[in-house]
Amino acid sequence: VFHLFLYTRKKMRLLLFLIICQCDINSVKTHSVSNPNVILLMADDLGIGDLGCYGNRTLRTPNIDRLAEEGVTLTQHIAASPLCTPSRAAFLTGRYPIRSGMAAFSRVGVFLFSASSGGLPSEEITFSKLLKQRGYATALIGKWHLGMNCESSNDFCHHPLSHGFDYFYGLPVTNFRDCKPGQGSVFLKGVQKFLVIPMQIAGITLVSLAIVQYIGLLKVPFQALYYCFLITAISVAVWIFFFYNFRHLNCFLMRDHQIIQQPLSYDNLTQRLTKEAVKFIGRNTDAPFLLVLSYLHVHTALYASKNFRGKSKHGLYGDAVEEMDWSVGQVLDVLEKYDLSNKTLVYFTSDQGAHVEEISSSGEVHGGYNGIYKGGKSMNWEGGIRVPGLLRWPGVIQAGAYIDEPTSNMDIFPTTVKLAKAQIPTDRIIDGHDLMPLLQGKVTQSKHEFLFHYCNAYLNAVRWHAGNSDSVWKVFFFTPNFSPEDSNGCYDSHVCFCHEGFITWHDPPLLFDLTRDPEEKVPLTPETESRFYEILRVIHLAVDNHTRSLHAVPNQLSWDNLLWKPWLQLCCSSLFQSCYCDYDSEGSLLEVHSG
Repeated sequence: VFHLFLYTRKKMRLLLFLIICQCDINSVKTHSVSNPNVILLMADDLGIGDLGCYGNRTLRTPNIDRLAEEGVTLTQHIAASPLCTPSRAAFLTGRYPIRSGMAAFSRVGVFLFSASSGGLPSEEITFSKLLKQRGYATALIGKWHLGMNCESSNDFCHHPLSHGFDYFYGLPVTNFRDCKPGQGSVFLKGVQKFLVIPMQIAGITLVSLAIVQYIGLLKVPFQALYYCFLITAISVAVWIFFFYNFRHLNCFLMRDHQIIQQPLSYDNLTQRLTKEAVKFIGRNTDAPFLLVLSYLHVHTALYASKNFRGKSKHGLYGDAVEEMDWSVGQVLDVLEKYDLSNKTLVYFTSDQGAHVEEISSSGEVHGGYNGIYKGGKSMNWEGGIRVPGLLRWPGVIQAGAYIDEPTSNMDIFPTTVKLAKAQIPTDRIIDGHDLMPLLQGKVTQSKHEFLFHYCNAYLNAVRWHAGNSDSVWKVFFFTPNFSPEDSNGCYDSHVCFCHEGFITWHDPPLLFDLTRDPEEKVPLTPETESRFYEILRVIHLAVDNHTRSLHAVPNQLSWDNLLWKPWLQLCCSSLFQSCYCDYDSEGSLLEVHSG
């Protein structure tokens, strides 16, 4: 079925349009399409091929599939970035992350530490801010990954509550292997390469200076040697302390501004997140609400509770997917319980494609499946950016429809803002487009003529869907160097990078017709595509126009903003007590909430 969607999309789109506009129009209810409740469900690193509704036949995802059966399936839904932090920034603001400074010029493209100073700028307008102004109760439950503090450990300038959410229960950063004992480390290679070797060089240099001073070959002031040794020793001690205590310092659970579990416990974690979501819905049955449920699944470290562990056909990864599907079912069930289904728009997606290079230390595959699509997380091949896009709103959105037009996770911003009767900002460029006309069959073509695909802050590829053509063209200015060369990813470095030495530039750019070649296997040439140079000319003009629309903004992912700053560190006890507390498991705060 999945392959049928891809290769017969032209006929399917025409047929479905006729069905929507002519055959089933009488089945649509006429209740109000303004001020609905909004539930946005976001998985982490989920592959488009992991779900039954996108063709998977071995993982059990009946509740997510139910969204497809009762709503619209977007088959060309594109994440604005193939990495967590910039993708989520674009999702919340409806803007390419390069516009908000949430795209890195350095190699590291996401926040790694809770005590970094970078984050989503306060000047950015999120859909949560606008819906809150319209009287919506707003909550973010789960992963944030968009910064925390700026100058002190309690200014919370980047915190969810500073971006329009009334209530927050979740992780300020993300789920790391380092957060779960026995799951390895995402930092070990980097620490060895960038810290251990320089420290060894510094140590050898100090010892050499001491020796030449001792034998009289060189006069080195003792005080200079002492201070060099002291600085080196302190630096080594700080970094050893930090990485030894990484789990306590970066993996913790918060409720609003308070840490309630440090370090994070994975015991029944999905159940706890789900319970918070269900309780939030129950508290807001009589007024409109916005709920963003941002799952930790299926980012590593993988985990699953006792009821799901060992039950799937795909190891721990499959267990995690099926547990997340259970959680989606709990949310849908509570909507039915309170008779809210017809008043609620539900959206399900992933922040980017599956992380294909994720292999455990024991050799078990911990990454997902991107179907027929090439590449994965951190890449702008389709496997990294084509993500699930499911929307359900009974009586308003057609059931069982498929839309194969280019859409973006940035489209959620204008869609939700317009539904809430809020005002779209006019003082900035909004790159997303309202999805409702497309979802209701009022139009058949997306407003996204061009989509720009960035690798960190570097324009990597462009997608063009001309209004007078069924073809979707895609050009690559550079592509990542896979390692090993015949693989589907960058296994030697764990993720693909965007810099010289890790990429290959193409002149002329690589050109694909995604309509005929969704797997991006065979680049077109002037010999195989008569319009080759004309297509490149149009795309280059679009790039020029897009580039002129960009303005210089502070880089939130600069090295200065990425590095760990001890004075920004959040700790529920004290550093000398290893930053330990567990109010969540004790239950003493389970009934305390705001919003």
